[in-house]
Amino acid sequence: MSLETGSPRHFVKAAMAAPYLEREEEHDLAVSWRTDHDEKALARLAASHMRLVISIASRFRHFGLPMGDLIQEGHVGLLEAAARFEPERNVRFSTYATWWIRASIQDYILRNWSIVRGGTSSTQKALFFNLRRLRAKMARNGSGSPDPAMYEEIASAIGVSKADVELMNSRLSAPDTSLNAPVIESDAAAADRQDFLPCPQPLQDQTVSETIDTDRRTRWLHVALNELNERELRIVRERRLTEDGATLESLGEKLGISKERVRQIENRALQKLRSALLRDHERAVFVN
Repeated sequence: MSLETGSPRHFVKAAMAAPYLEREEEHDLAVSWRTDHDEKALARLAASHMRLVISIASRFRHFGLPMGDLIQEGHVGLLEAAARFEPERNVRFSTYATWWIRASIQDYILRNWSIVRGGTSSTQKALFFNLRRLRAKMARNGSGSPDPAMYEEIASAIGVSKADVELMNSRLSAPDTSLNAPVIESDAAAADRQDFLPCPQPLQDQTVSETIDTDRRTRWLHVALNELNERELRIVRERRLTEDGATLESLGEKLGISKERVRQIENRALQKLRSALLRDHERAVFVN
């Protein structure tokens, strides 16, 4: 019986009634499934471990998600464990499957607990579940919110930054809020929350102005480069206009001159460029 064809209660009763497997029988079923792809062997192996799935799923029932869905996701993890299990390692299948069942359930919770995707890395996932457990424990004990020292302790234990702990705690403290919701709930004409989000991008007029200035400077530079002779142009290009500028020594070897002579030619070329750029700039200002 599956969760689609029967009620969760009947499914749980059927799972609890499934017989346990002896070690040898479990090993034989695992070998049959791995070597011969025996579907009946897989079915018996999975059915005998559904009580393990239910037990692990029950630990996550406080996340507000249907118990039937948690069991279903745990069953997916159980089948994944069966596909990867290596019977020759002489390890009980339940020991190996526990990790896959728990991981499948946790992934399902992270996908459905909030519209905003969270816990995409293993450390973030550990932070999500450990911080929820800590908050639930403090609520039972009547404690308040975690203090900064507790944030530091959690961050150190899990391997994340204190800022990550504070951010996750703020996410767990309030439900999702639509950015299209009005700031004043009673006023339908009020501005949306998204209207008050700061935009990190520059203003359009600033972007256009920077684009125009960049194009103008590029044109001036190309015109100024025409003032240089062939050797000066080569030195400036290889020294100043490439990402990894050439050294004086390497250029001297290529040109057959000393590095001091390369430096002198470079300084003279830069002075020519400076004079040409100033002249073009003054001309542009005068025309404008």
